[in-house]
Amino acid sequence: MSQLEQENENLRRILDIARYMAVTTDLDVLLGTIVEAACEVLDCDRATIFLYDSTTNELYSRVAKGVDAIRFPADKGIAGQAAQERDCVNVPDAYADARFNPEVDKETGYNTRNLLTFPLENIQGNLIGVLQALNKKDKPFGGEDEELARVLSAQAGVALDRGRLLEQFAEKQRMQRDLDIAREIQQALFPKQNPVVEGYEIAGWNRSADETGGDAYDFIRLDDGRLAICLADATGHGIGAALLIAQGRSLLRAMLSVTQDLPTIAGGVNDLLAEDLADDRFVTAFIGILDPQAHTIEYISGGQGPLILVGPDGVENRTANAMPFAVIPEIEYEPPKRFDFSPGATLVLLTDGFYEAADPRKEQFGEDRVIEFVKQKAALPLVQLIEGLQADVETFTQGCPQADDLTAVLIRRNR
Repeated sequence: MSQLEQENENLRRILDIARYMAVTTDLDVLLGTIVEAACEVLDCDRATIFLYDSTTNELYSRVAKGVDAIRFPADKGIAGQAAQERDCVNVPDAYADARFNPEVDKETGYNTRNLLTFPLENIQGNLIGVLQALNKKDKPFGGEDEELARVLSAQAGVALDRGRLLEQFAEKQRMQRDLDIAREIQQALFPKQNPVVEGYEIAGWNRSADETGGDAYDFIRLDDGRLAICLADATGHGIGAALLIAQGRSLLRAMLSVTQDLPTIAGGVNDLLAEDLADDRFVTAFIGILDPQAHTIEYISGGQGPLILVGPDGVENRTANAMPFAVIPEIEYEPPKRFDFSPGATLVLLTDGFYEAADPRKEQFGEDRVIEFVKQKAALPLVQLIEGLQADVETFTQGCPQADDLTAVLIRRNR
């Protein structure tokens, strides 16, 4: 084949590759195609694409024909020079060049004789990576190879930029689908409806700060007519906290199936969580059992507070009576505390997202505002009271993003 025919064939091959790259959406397939094209067009033995990571200022290989993944600073070595200068670097004798790193050859048993390295840029001129061709057959790379490399890099850089953007978009979509599924699962764990208990009105409500949250509430009917009530808050929010709170809920339900002794339940949940969780993870939780005949609720509150009882005779504001769960294993819990419900009294259980909601000046909503709101709106049905409290918090924060999950359980004795 004459030199002109060879040049035409190479250009035809590059045009074919460009057409293929325009319709390929799989980044790995695209990278492999460019590597194969470089080997064919430049008549070389191997090729490697190093993508540019702008967050770490590193080059890394995602496709390396015959070589394992590599990562190094983007200003080091021959590839780094091509990236910095945005120009081809032609090395006819690798071992005679001080910039060449022979360690990869030592690890792989490969012998690099010559190499041609050229930058890959997107249409805005931003660095996408570099492509390095190794060992042109029979002779070093020449000026014609450099021209072909420039043509190939112009097509490949734009295609790779598009491929990376599509991959990032697809990954975001996949993550969003996973989060949507996680949210559906978590929402299914909340009670489908508020419990009906003679003489009482009970309401629960939740709104997460993210797609999934670290708060939970639950109502579990006991065989003797009493009602177990839980409000819990795991450290953080998001998917990690959602998994943690789901585990805690399952443990609580399992313990309630074998005993209604609150210290035993709290001890079992605490020990199992402490065994599984990392040192920086814990759960605050109110675990109570409402007796509608005796008009009492006995409880253990592990780090969950304040606990506010608003009634006709005034306000009783208590703190937690135990450590958060999973902080210290094998705690011996003291006998539960008790609230007595007089007619019209409302027990207010809120996670700290309500109290710590802050306005633009960083002032928090706080306990006093919660108490005053509940006193003023005592005649409202509890569902409306919670909605109104949440709206009041939202007004107070003046449009600041919700920083933490919001969960509420309210219990009122009607008569």
